[in-house]
Amino acid sequence: MTQTTNQFFDGIAKLMTDAAGAAQGMRAEFETAAKSQAERFLHGMDIPQREEFEAVKAMALKAREENERLSQRVAVRTACAALSKPLSFMVGIPDKSFSVAELEAALTRVQGSNRQS
Repeated sequence: MTQTTNQFFDGIAKLMTDAAGAAQGMRAEFETAAKSQAERFLHGMDIPQREEFEAVKAMALKAREENERLSQRVAVRTACAALSKPLSFMVGIPDKSFSVAELEAALTRVQGSNRQS
C-alpha cells in the first residue's frame, strides 16, 4: 500500500511541477506579448526618444540664450543711436561691464546733459 501511495503522490507532485512550469512559461509569453504590443503602440504615436528630446531641449536653451544676447545688443544699439554725440564703452569685461539697464540709464543721463549744452 505504501508503494501505491508514493506513486500516487509522486504523480501528483509531477503534475503540480509541470503545471507550475507551464504557468511560468505562460507568464513569460504574456510579458513578451504585452511588451511587444506596448512598443508597437508607442511607436505608432511617434513619441521621440530620450536622446532626441534632450538634443532639442539643448537647442531650445541655446536659442533662448542667443535671443537674450541679441535683445541686449538691440537695446544697446537703440540707446546709442538716440545720442547726438558718439559714445565709447566696453562690454564683456568681467566685473567691469554695465548691464543693459545700467547702460540705458547712463545713456539717458548723457542725453539729458547733451540737450542742456
